[in-house]
Amino acid sequence: MSLAKKTAALEQIKNEIMALEKSPLYKYRQKHGYLPVLGEGSHDADIFFIGEAPGESEAKTGQPFCGRSGKLLDEFLEHVNLARADVYITNVLKDRPPKNRDPKPDEITLYTPFLRRQIAIIQPKVIATLGRFSMEFIASEYGIELDGTITQVRGNVFEIEEDDRKITFIPLFHPAVALYDGSKRDVLKKDFEILKKYAN
Repeated sequence: MSLAKKTAALEQIKNEIMALEKSPLYKYRQKHGYLPVLGEGSHDADIFFIGEAPGESEAKTGQPFCGRSGKLLDEFLEHVNLARADVYITNVLKDRPPKNRDPKPDEITLYTPFLRRQIAIIQPKVIATLGRFSMEFIASEYGIELDGTITQVRGNVFEIEEDDRKITFIPLFHPAVALYDGSKRDVLKKDFEILKKYAN
């Protein structure tokens, strides 16, 4: 698929989410003047990051990972000579849940097809999940058996299949863990180094 076609297909998804009145998060979005957060970055990205759901800063701007954890994500990307423009960043949910609560099963079910379409359009080499929630979601969605918690499996490399293509799956800590535990900053930097071999 050409870059122009990819961009048009992603724009179509964004328009569908903008008008997604059946979403239980739609009224909350409208009430607070929030924006849906589709994703950001290269539509030809080799590395595709997935978080959980937009926070308040993200819902106000329509940009994923733009708050304090976003600054850390930028730092970790820079550590491996990558920029936001080189990768694609999105979330499982495209709308902010109230008070940043965990996504509910019906919300996950509703937004999952949009994420699967994004993956199919961009066709990344690598899916890197940020945090426990997106790790467990991708593992469940693609039938990956995880032998342990995120602390035990983060930085490990798995293989998934999507439309007869093989994609590398790498679970990573959410950048926000470094806000609460400074020792995790070096762990994240080390884990991000795994991505170097997949970057053009």
